[in-house]
Amino acid sequence: MRNKTYPPKATFESAWAIVQENAKAIKAMQEENAQTIRENAQAMKAMQQENAQTIKTMRQELGGISTSNGKVAESYFINSFSNCMQFAGQEYEDLSSNLKKKKKSLNLQGEFDLVLYNCTSVVIIEIKYKADKYDVDMVLKKAPIFKKLFPEYAAYDLYLGLAAFHIDEETEEESIKQGIAVIKQVGNTMLVNDAHLNVF
Repeated sequence: MRNKTYPPKATFESAWAIVQENAKAIKAMQEENAQTIRENAQAMKAMQQENAQTIKTMRQELGGISTSNGKVAESYFINSFSNCMQFAGQEYEDLSSNLKKKKKSLNLQGEFDLVLYNCTSVVIIEIKYKADKYDVDMVLKKAPIFKKLFPEYAAYDLYLGLAAFHIDEETEEESIKQGIAVIKQVGNTMLVNDAHLNVF
């Protein structure tokens, strides 16, 4: 029977020391990686918050510009009609701007940028800084809402108009097709195209 030989005790201790050192190194590396991941996550979160704030600020600024442009357009067209209260060959006696009304019993509310009145007719004009084809549908919806909110004008002829500093050709053609007046600024003059008007 052959005798087994074993490595000296010192060799085992050296190997065990190496294993322990490796384990410590791995643990330290894991902790370092975990710290790096946490720091990256915090940096990413901070970056996302900063981006969200930047986007929010940009939206507010753009919204402010849009609101400001809309108010400029409203001011121009309201002042123009105040100085010359004529529409479709008729004189008008009264003007309301930013007219709002709500009827709880009908669960209905409406807002009208500009309304002209005389003893037989009412004109509702929607004002935009820049009008597009979607605004034509919005204008058309104003007529039935106005009649329900203001039944005292039910027997009056009701006309519609779309006013804007810029109206593209497609929108202008659709407005005329639907019997809506097209009102725009040309130079320093307000131009009203009220041919082919419908009574709503």
